[in-house]
Amino acid sequence: MARIPKVLHEHINTAFPATPCLVATVLPNGFAQVSPRGSTMVFNDEHLALWERGKGSTTANMKDGTKVTVFFRKPALREAGILPKGGLARFYGTAKLHTSGPVYEEVWTRLVQPEKERDPQKKGCAVLIQIERAEDLDGAPLALE
Repeated sequence: MARIPKVLHEHINTAFPATPCLVATVLPNGFAQVSPRGSTMVFNDEHLALWERGKGSTTANMKDGTKVTVFFRKPALREAGILPKGGLARFYGTAKLHTSGPVYEEVWTRLVQPEKERDPQKKGCAVLIQIERAEDLDGAPLALE
C-alpha cells in the first residue's frame, strides 16, 4: 500500500474549485471515463475519498473493487519544487462504497459546502479509495514527506 505524502494533504483537500482532481475508471467498453470530482479529499495517509452523487457513467461504473486513478495537478507546486515534474501526482487504488455508517458520515462531514449543496438530500455515497501506488509524472513513486 502506498502513502499519500503529508505535504500534499492540504493541497488535495483545497483543490476545488480552481483545480479539482480528475477521477478515472474504465468503462465496460474499455474506454477510460475521466471526470472532475470537487469532492475529492484525503481521508487518511492511505486513502483518498470522494462523494459520488453523479448520475452518469462514472457513478454507474463505480462499485466495490473498481480500480480508480486520481489525477492531481497544481502548477504552483512545480514552482515551489514540491512536485517538480509538472506539479502533478497520480494515485492508483481500489474503491469501496459506503452508503451508511462511520465512513459515510465522516466523508459527508468533511465535504466542501458547494458539493453538499449539490446533494441536499444526501443521496450520494462515500467512496473510499485505498491507494496502491502514488507516483509523479514519470511514473516514479512519490518520495515526499
